[in-house]
Amino acid sequence: MLQVLLAVLPFSVAAQVADEEQIRRGAYLVHAGGCITCHTEDVEGAMPLAGGRMLDSPYGVFYSPNITPDNATGIGSWSDDDFVKAFHEGRNPDGDAYYPSFPYTAYTGMSRADILDIKAYLRSLPPIKKTNRDHDLPFYMSSRLAASAWQSRYFSAARFVPDPTRDDAWNRGAYLVRHLGHCGECHTPRKNLGALVQDRELAGNPEGPDDSPVPNITPDKQDGIGRWSARDIEYYLDIGMEPDGDFSGGAMAPVIEDNTSQLTKSDRLAIAAYLQALPPLADQE
Repeated sequence: MLQVLLAVLPFSVAAQVADEEQIRRGAYLVHAGGCITCHTEDVEGAMPLAGGRMLDSPYGVFYSPNITPDNATGIGSWSDDDFVKAFHEGRNPDGDAYYPSFPYTAYTGMSRADILDIKAYLRSLPPIKKTNRDHDLPFYMSSRLAASAWQSRYFSAARFVPDPTRDDAWNRGAYLVRHLGHCGECHTPRKNLGALVQDRELAGNPEGPDDSPVPNITPDKQDGIGRWSARDIEYYLDIGMEPDGDFSGGAMAPVIEDNTSQLTKSDRLAIAAYLQALPPLADQE
């Protein structure tokens, strides 16, 4: 009966009927997952989450899609299973493979409950009609068959499983860094076809987004953040200030503004606990 009621009520009223606690959790997860930064065009006055942000990569130029609940141009017509499949399997509702510019390779570890909380929050927002922009890719990447071939070679769907030998803080940090926050997508180097170099996790990427280098965040004392305390890391994720007093810039500035500064202090400290427990890796020559 409730589902029928939600279907016939005006959108704003239906959102009020929905589980407000789930929407609150979803809002937090949208920040933690970096959705706002990636799905908002980088122009003055852009509508949040309506897509259009450009990602210039060595493999072509990608544009993020509209994830507002517009039925025609956004995700308004998606079922729960459609939404979960995008995160867990990297497939759209029609079954076509996404390009790994959408970090489903990290999101695959997220719980179904967290994904559906995100969907509940997005469904509570006003729908914005904005047609998705086509990617600008070389001919050999322009077909979804190429994305499917990449998946078959480099992607394995799997949920995050807590490590019983680690404490709660480490496990929470691992979930945030590896999956929800997908830090490795920028901070880990890639192979020629874009797959992450797993044994160099978070050791920096000389060819990051927009062809900018991304720093090493392993606890190596010379090349990484091994001289940073847990408090240093938490403070940096909160306001963007490094231990020497410099502030973050470039691609990290919006990540801090839209993502890590919106987290609870306990979650930022959990991220610090995970990063400090990584094997220290020096930069490669």
